[in-house]
Amino acid sequence: MKSLYNWLNNRIDMDGAIAFAQKKRVPVFYGTVWYYLGGISLFLFAIQLVTGILLVLYYQPGADTAYESVKFIVSKVEFGWLIRETHSWSANLFVFFVFIHMFTVFFAKAYRKPRELTWITGMILFVLALAFGFSGYLLPWNELAYFATKVGSDIAGAVPVVGEFLLRVLRAGDEVTGATLTRFYGIHIAILPGIFTIILGIHLFLVQIQGMSVPPEIEKLPEEKRRTIPFFPDFVLRDFMAWLIVLNVIALLAVFFPWELGPKADALAPAPAGIRPEWYFMFMFQTLKLIPAHVWFMEGELFGILFFTIGGLIWFFVPFLDKKAHMGIRSTFWTWFGIGLVIYIIVLTIWGYMV
Repeated sequence: MKSLYNWLNNRIDMDGAIAFAQKKRVPVFYGTVWYYLGGISLFLFAIQLVTGILLVLYYQPGADTAYESVKFIVSKVEFGWLIRETHSWSANLFVFFVFIHMFTVFFAKAYRKPRELTWITGMILFVLALAFGFSGYLLPWNELAYFATKVGSDIAGAVPVVGEFLLRVLRAGDEVTGATLTRFYGIHIAILPGIFTIILGIHLFLVQIQGMSVPPEIEKLPEEKRRTIPFFPDFVLRDFMAWLIVLNVIALLAVFFPWELGPKADALAPAPAGIRPEWYFMFMFQTLKLIPAHVWFMEGELFGILFFTIGGLIWFFVPFLDKKAHMGIRSTFWTWFGIGLVIYIIVLTIWGYMV
């Protein structure tokens, strides 16, 4: 091991990398636990990549082959069921932890100067994570995925001016067909991972050069009252421990709560009762259901799309709108804005499942 280390050290300066990691410090305070959420999200993305590559070895996109290939994976391929369950559960947990990570960054005001670009790249990663979920949902080509995709793409088609174009781009035609499945497959395994990896690299680079942010209250403390720990090995070992816990949770979920494949998609069959999207789209889906058919001079669905578009843009550019955060002051308005958004998402999601 020493000879291997020396060989690597002579070529890529391992000593310098370790010295840099040891020099870097991580703040320790009451909210330090939230620092692990970004690392956990990264770990879950890595699981997605590994299990996704293994699934691609057997998966065959196409209206006549997709469902059968997934069935073959879970029933005939050795440990294929475990790989699929791990991929499915890690995908859901990935979105879950990205959600929590986003809100903890918001409430810690970690988007304040000079970290505006870190927030922007993080928001792009959040949108891409949702796109991963939407594009991957159709790939098993089962009944639920087929009709959920049809509903979701119909909503995209209601966007003013570009709606029809978006609909045809997503579906590769006018209806959800085998061509749609192939289109989603390409987006899911090639386009999204490529874009995500680039943005993720920029995001991690910004985090490294700017360091870990602390809430305004901690930042105002004198230097001697701030506690820190070395990034390596202290924080890294704790991060690995969190990853190990998450991996065990995924294993338990995969074994005891497997995802049902359900019947194969059939365009001629009626839509099943209670059709609904994945949980991370439920609050939007339920909101659209509650909006009347017409609001003022526009259709209800169009009003809902505009509502989410404007809300998303406000959330995206919040570092430039929350002026007080740059002065280390918590804005009451933006704090309650974030709290209200959390309550809204939770209540509408629960409501959607209860209905």
